[in-house]
Amino acid sequence: MSKSSGKLTRSEALRGLVVLPALAGLLASTTSIAQAKSSKAQVKYQSHPSGTQKCSGCRFFHAGKSASANGTCTIVDGAISPNGWCVAYTAK
Repeated sequence: MSKSSGKLTRSEALRGLVVLPALAGLLASTTSIAQAKSSKAQVKYQSHPSGTQKCSGCRFFHAGKSASANGTCTIVDGAISPNGWCVAYTAK
């Protein structure tokens, strides 16, 4: 805004019209990156439990059609065994 009159000038309005969409695009690309899942290798996924810890007891695990069927994970990509485990394990 113009400091002397308190009114928005045409050039200031045009500048805002250019900056706002660019900012929105930047935020959208950041969100997509944040939502990307980790690979099994990145989280050291294994298809067997670690002691008493296993995917079926993890808050990120989404069960398959039966108790023994593979499910999915909120943060790990691919099919996940209910008896698997990774370093992202967090108890329910």
